[in-house]
Amino acid sequence: MRGILATGTLVLVILGIGDRLWWLAAVALLYLYAALGRGSPGTAPPAAPGTPPESYRAYRERRDRQARWERRYRRERPF
Repeated sequence: MRGILATGTLVLVILGIGDRLWWLAAVALLYLYAALGRGSPGTAPPAAPGTPPESYRAYRERRDRQARWERRYRRERPF
């Protein structure tokens, strides 16, 4: 996602040398990226201010789930 965003912004800036409308498009693209979130689709939104951090148990469950997935992937794809 970041690579696509960086490439798109760079192309719009280069096109903007001759036309200011492309500069505005680049700024709009960066604004949408900042406004709609920087995380990947699989990440949870940030917690609201004042809420306690995620519990250690939830962290362990997520870590163990990731480890199981990695072991399974390693078995299916030995190379």
